[in-house]
Amino acid sequence: MSIGLGIFLLAIGAILTFAVNVTVEWIDLDLIGWILMGAGLVVTIIGIALMTRKRRSVTTTRTGVDPATGTRINTAERNDSL
Repeated sequence: MSIGLGIFLLAIGAILTFAVNVTVEWIDLDLIGWILMGAGLVVTIIGIALMTRKRRSVTTTRTGVDPATGTRINTAERNDSL
């Protein structure tokens, strides 16, 4: 969702900066467009960083021998909450 919002902000900012040629006395639309494009870029980068962070996982496997019975013990732990 944040990647889509970032692309949307980039598009709206580019439209305001490069396509709209309206002069308004109390606001600079070019500046607002540049600000929206910067915010869109930041939101897109944060969205990509969060998406890659969710996909990491840690798996720990331990193998040992039970001294009482002499059988092999395999233990696997998985941690997906990084």
